[in-house]
Amino acid sequence: MPELPEVEVTRRGVAPHLEGRIVEHVICRREGLRWPFPPGLSALLEGRRILDIGRRGKYLLINFEHGTLIIHLGMSGHLRVLPPGIEPRTHDHFDLVVDGPEGRQVLRLNDPRRFGAVLWHANEDGPLAEHVLLRGLGVEPLADGFDGALLFRETRRRSAPIKQVLLAGDIVVGVGNIYACESLFRAGINPKTAASRISRARYDRLAEAIRVILAEAIVQGGSTLRDFIAVNGQSGYFQQTYFVYDRAGVPCRQCALPVRQIKQGQRSTFYCAQCQR
Repeated sequence: MPELPEVEVTRRGVAPHLEGRIVEHVICRREGLRWPFPPGLSALLEGRRILDIGRRGKYLLINFEHGTLIIHLGMSGHLRVLPPGIEPRTHDHFDLVVDGPEGRQVLRLNDPRRFGAVLWHANEDGPLAEHVLLRGLGVEPLADGFDGALLFRETRRRSAPIKQVLLAGDIVVGVGNIYACESLFRAGINPKTAASRISRARYDRLAEAIRVILAEAIVQGGSTLRDFIAVNGQSGYFQQTYFVYDRAGVPCRQCALPVRQIKQGQRSTFYCAQCQR
């Protein structure tokens, strides 16, 4: 599943092609994805100017004066910016056609598994932050409000393993499976440790590790996931620098002991028992 770095790479890729442009057409090739496409979406968007492209967690936000188009890539989705006239492929389910100084361009959503989403939140429905999919999200890990103090304060009553707490997304958003494993390794914290038992000093290290690793992954174009490619069709290469993720049985890059793999909440966790206490 595309995680925060992959979604941020997508945001940065589409923004120059969409911001300030006028929507000419909206094309929906099926009734919906995970949820139905918003009724009357063409009438809502055609002729309207896109203000900017934002992101909240793993959700892309295409902002207009009268509301926001919310896009989630699901498990297998990706967005491409294409010139007009390119025939859609089997799993190309949604097009946003815009016009601008460079002429017409098409933002196309491809989603083979159809777990993604295209939703509309009107300004009259209240603050965007209160949308049902956004209101329970924690702080952004790359924002000023995220640090070790926050992690320490919010985990005093959390007996669940720290890896599971990170994935929950209600304290800090967007730290998915890959980057949780890598961040815990860099901070030297065993993923099975109860969140409430971790000290403030270790949370300081963990918060810094999360920020640095996510920033590095964004610069490197994210990770090459099975179904993810960037807007320009290129793959990320952060996976080449993994220390533990997907390296079960391979010698640890720091101590040479084999990396271990366990299941936590039906997700694979990779860690080094020697380096992560």
